[in-house]
Amino acid sequence: MAELIDGKALAAEIRQAAALRVKSLNERGKTVGLAVIIVGNDPASRVYVNNKKKACAEVGIESFEYALSEDTTQDELLALIEKLNHDDRVDGILCQLPLPKHLNADAVIDSISPDKDVDGFHAVNVGRLSLNKQGMRPCTPAGVMRMLQSKGIEVEGKHCVVIGRSNIVGKPAAVMLINAGATVTVCNSKTKNLSEITRQADILIAAVGRPGFVTADMVKDGAVVIDVGINRDENGKLCGDVDFDTVKEKASYITPVPGGVGPMTIAELIENTVLSAELKA
Repeated sequence: MAELIDGKALAAEIRQAAALRVKSLNERGKTVGLAVIIVGNDPASRVYVNNKKKACAEVGIESFEYALSEDTTQDELLALIEKLNHDDRVDGILCQLPLPKHLNADAVIDSISPDKDVDGFHAVNVGRLSLNKQGMRPCTPAGVMRMLQSKGIEVEGKHCVVIGRSNIVGKPAAVMLINAGATVTVCNSKTKNLSEITRQADILIAAVGRPGFVTADMVKDGAVVIDVGINRDENGKLCGDVDFDTVKEKASYITPVPGGVGPMTIAELIENTVLSAELKA
């Protein structure tokens, strides 16, 4: 029976440490600020933004919300980001994705100053990550690495299999694992003989966006299983990419959904924002 890696508890510890760092900056006359941009009325995006603002308030980070209408133009959005790039109160800029279809998300991400890119999506930060240099790390994979460290799970020399190749999770997670000395295989839902590959994994990371995709027959005994998926099942209940009830019987460690990687993503966003303020100070 697998031991749970509790992301909720670990995220609370990270926020607690961040609050002390914010207090130290405040004592030196430096406030910490995060600008959050949301375009349109996507309900899921609104929930995410509210959760991020709540986490900011908890640690003493001032959040500036810019709620823009669905018909905001590309030029208007880029002009706002340019203004925030030069605003000394703002240490981090977050533009909530997905954006309405008429807006170019890549151009928006590229317009954010790399030093204020607390999502870690800018090409400069992707380059810094690949070269293992200091920079903003994408929040979800950074949270995954922190979860492994919290349990003393050795990554060096292990075979890690990542299912999913997105720019937000799969690719940066693979690079972080390579930087930590792992042997990494990146798969996707169309990989041939996928189960044969996943059964070789010492550490299996599922980030494919399909409910219950990873089943017990795809996992070797004693593997560490990290579930990045956030989906809804047929009853509308929150679930991950891993069939939790069967896989937990085979794994040595497993992350739950909810309460696993999700809270860590916001905790790492806070971490990046504080780091940006410290580097500026």
